[in-house]
Amino acid sequence: MGLLPLRRAQLSRERCGRFPGDAGGAGAAMMAAAAIAAGPRRGWLGREARASLAAFLLGASVAALPVVLGSPAALLAAPGLRGRLALALHVAGVNAALLLLYPRPLYKIAVRACFLGFAFGCGLLLSTGRSAWRHFGWYMCSLSLFHYSEYLVTAINNPRSLSLDSFLLNHSFEYNLAALSSWVEFTLEKLLFPELKQITWLSTVGLLMVIFGDCLRKAAMLTAGSNFNHIVQNEKSDTHTLVTSGVYGWFRHPSYVGWFYWSIGTQVLLCNPICMVGYALASWRFFRERIEEEEITLIHFFGEEYLEYKRKVPSGLPFIKGVKVEL
Repeated sequence: MGLLPLRRAQLSRERCGRFPGDAGGAGAAMMAAAAIAAGPRRGWLGREARASLAAFLLGASVAALPVVLGSPAALLAAPGLRGRLALALHVAGVNAALLLLYPRPLYKIAVRACFLGFAFGCGLLLSTGRSAWRHFGWYMCSLSLFHYSEYLVTAINNPRSLSLDSFLLNHSFEYNLAALSSWVEFTLEKLLFPELKQITWLSTVGLLMVIFGDCLRKAAMLTAGSNFNHIVQNEKSDTHTLVTSGVYGWFRHPSYVGWFYWSIGTQVLLCNPICMVGYALASWRFFRERIEEEEITLIHFFGEEYLEYKRKVPSGLPFIKGVKVEL
């Protein structure tokens, strides 16, 4: 779902806990400008993270079904009765195991992680062989891993802020609509113009964009450390300092950059020309406005220190320079 950042309200929930008011909160998609380091990191996995990781891997074990059944790897491309029954039994068995292993609070986490793992495993199945849905399998793997890693990185960085919302599965109506539109376009074009969905070199370019964008985004989140939070933070701590190292030495807004290219990359991967253009235009417009708003806050907090940083480091997004300052 090359999930478009469409609505200001939905995105203001996801920014780094660096600024008061509208510019607070931590950044799944929205770590804009420079991060603030605040407090020590925890480099180990708590029980929520361990449960989610185990459940994700358990769900992904669906990819082993062809080995168990002695069937072709493209089990999901055209599953017969045996394949459908195997999938149903796998889902039922895994869910029963989760119910037995975890109390209700952890089960809520585990079942979401397992769902993402199952989607990842199904994507692997579609990706193998010469299935006509191979590129959609790449997309499923990219999308499910994106959502799960949002939760896992938050669990590592800032376990105190961890919640079910950290998976970003309930992002917003617009977010889901954007995803749905990309699936509809892919399906319709696959039926009407099947050759359009078999341009492997273009899908490979999209996959590389997705990998680059997600890695950059997660690097920005890790650089922000315990400051990462999916809930808007309304106060700036005295210990907050402006971080300009790591990926913040490359771009002022590395998480925005990562989100931007990840989102567009999903549509390049799917060879969706309409959504590709739509995602690019909507994302660019949103980030232009958001960066200007957040940089006003950053300048208010850090003054000349941020202005100097702004002069040296680009925003990272094409044709977006940020807020103009008249001296």
